[in-house]
Amino acid sequence: MSPREADEVTENQKMGRVAIIGGGPSGLMAAEFLAASGRDVTVFDAMPTFGRKLLMAGKSGLNLTHSEPHASLRQRYGAAGPALTAALDAFTAEDLRAWCAGLGIETFVGSSGRVFPTAMKASPLLRAWLSRLVAAGIVLRPRHRWLGFDGDALRFSTPTGDIAEHFDATVLALGGASWPRLGSDAAWVDILRGEGVGIAPFQPANCGFEVDWSPLFSERFAGQPIKSVTATSALGSMPGEFVITAWGVEGGLVYAHSAPLRDALLAGQPAALTLDLLPGRTAERLAADLTRQPQKLSFANKLRKATGLDAAKAGLLRECVPDAARLAPEALAARIKALPVPLRRPRPIERAISSSGGVAFSELDAGFMLKRRPGVFLAGEMLDWEAPTGGYLLTACFATGRAAALGLLDYLAR
Repeated sequence: MSPREADEVTENQKMGRVAIIGGGPSGLMAAEFLAASGRDVTVFDAMPTFGRKLLMAGKSGLNLTHSEPHASLRQRYGAAGPALTAALDAFTAEDLRAWCAGLGIETFVGSSGRVFPTAMKASPLLRAWLSRLVAAGIVLRPRHRWLGFDGDALRFSTPTGDIAEHFDATVLALGGASWPRLGSDAAWVDILRGEGVGIAPFQPANCGFEVDWSPLFSERFAGQPIKSVTATSALGSMPGEFVITAWGVEGGLVYAHSAPLRDALLAGQPAALTLDLLPGRTAERLAADLTRQPQKLSFANKLRKATGLDAAKAGLLRECVPDAARLAPEALAARIKALPVPLRRPRPIERAISSSGGVAFSELDAGFMLKRRPGVFLAGEMLDWEAPTGGYLLTACFATGRAAALGLLDYLAR
């Protein structure tokens, strides 16, 4: 090795100590990529263990990504799509599946196009991943809560007292504001606002909604699924199912429409999820079937014989249309085909699957670095984007973690 090459190696080592704050998918992906590039990486997390929200996501089947064409996948991020395009292009759904395979985690595509690990759970993937990170020399430091900046140092609260450490660059991957008990408590917002960073207020995303059910309806139907319906909002129409709860509605079909419904309610406008309870039949066919029923039948029997609605759907119809029994067949058929369920408000953000809001992309450069804090990079749900369920959330978390790492490497090289 020549003296010049030796000097370059020494300089790289001097500029190679990196802190990752946040031990979720974004932070761990950034850590892995940086360690593979020869950097000295330490990952901090306030919780006793890493990846807690990832484990929660995997309780009902870890939806890693989606198999739809990449061009379609990029459209799932709404207004934030252009800011995420480069990151998503550099780490696609196929790249994510290949990365899983490298961990020994096989994946499969479900009937809906969603991609899951064969074991369905998150725990095997997380165990394999953490083992690989430790083997790569990455230092994992749980129970370290970030308190902010102390000049050029990072301050942490630890079980043995507060500390301050210096690093050459930092990736912040502290999550949004949903499920704070798992670590995403948005405590970092005040720190960055104190630095002058623009942050859009957090709101619940992929959330349920509260509905003013009557006590009788709530008691009888809470926990009942509403299957094989089509729901319509400003987002459009799509088929699916959801669940009636004691407080309102939740489930995949509700989450898919949550963004426009939430925005309308927060703007003080009325909002309703409009349901087609029988998407397989036209209104004209339903009206004819209702007309044929004998007049002597009770409304409940007439409805059951003519429509085949199950008890939960029939109960929902009567709850939302109290005078349904007095409607003419054509009017009743119209309500069955377009039943508005009036929503009161979104469920609290603490119970939402994800959150909207966060650091504005205008505060970052193309490498995900804070313009106001050179050497500090952001990734994951800290940023102002949202996406529907279906694997899109984790896809962007992994992709932005990798993109922040790339930006950090470029910064150190400069």
